[in-house]
Amino acid sequence: MAKARRTTHRSSRGKKLYAVRDSKGRFKDIQTYERAQRADLAKTSKAETAARSRRKKARRKTAKKR
Repeated sequence: MAKARRTTHRSSRGKKLYAVRDSKGRFKDIQTYERAQRADLAKTSKAETAARSRRKKARRKTAKKR
């Protein structure tokens, strides 16, 4: 699944907005910049979760050797 591309806009009050479009070019979702940024930071990537599981496995192996 491809990452959704966001285009930036400004609201009438001057807030920065992200607009996500679907495959036909229609607006799928419009978010404020702050809300989108917070959601991006809260989400962990596949690479991060894979690295975390590798570290857990390595810790288990060293604990068993003792």
